[in-house]
Amino acid sequence: MTAKKTLILNHQQIEHKIKRMAYQVYESNVNETEIIIAGIAKNGFVLAEKLAAALQNISDLKIELCEVKLDKKNPLAGANTSLTPDDYKNKSIILVDDVLNSGSTLIYGVKHFLEVPLKKFQTAVLVDRSHKKFPVKADVKGISLSTSLNETVKVSFGKNSKAELLE
Repeated sequence: MTAKKTLILNHQQIEHKIKRMAYQVYESNVNETEIIIAGIAKNGFVLAEKLAAALQNISDLKIELCEVKLDKKNPLAGANTSLTPDDYKNKSIILVDDVLNSGSTLIYGVKHFLEVPLKKFQTAVLVDRSHKKFPVKADVKGISLSTSLNETVKVSFGKNSKAELLE
């Protein structure tokens, strides 16, 4: 038996959510001149790129992208980032992932950045599923979904930057 897929957000709706998220990020960092947007590898980084592009359209913030690589099956192995700790020391960081489910990926990403002093730290996700096992929350979110633990939410960033959110 194949599971039925339900389209939750189409490409245009996701683009609208990202633009709204960009305004939220800008409003909470209006006094900053520079921020770092760190995306968790794969879809989190794609979302970070899209969020950075949307921010560039509405603000004069200097934005630096950072890719965060985590082994999701073994998060205790630590994270690797495309920036060095000196690159983000005493700066404002927004950690981005596509879906916040249990919170484990986000919390281990947060842990990595908290090893150096930061000016400000926020998290952003496109989808918050509210099945948290860890005390982590999304400061900026595109959509909150009430789902069962058996359901899977997948963000698909396809060709030509098309994006869909499927359940």
